[in-house]
Amino acid sequence: MKNPAGIRAFGDRLRLLREERGWSQQELADYADVAKMTVHRIETAQFSATLDVLFSLTKALKIPLHELMTVPGTEEPS
Repeated sequence: MKNPAGIRAFGDRLRLLREERGWSQQELADYADVAKMTVHRIETAQFSATLDVLFSLTKALKIPLHELMTVPGTEEPS
């Protein structure tokens, strides 16, 4: 893994978005049509999500990809 801090931050972001909806990992997995273990591994930085999984997650969360990928505090200054 080349960017472990970024992968951890992304996992934290996914967990936050999931919890804001009051969903369990299983519920997100069901809505996104991925395995619960996939959600768990992303949230715990054990796995780097593929583009296919990212699209599934954004569809389930009903947000654009950039919103899922934007980790607060890591934006480039304007």
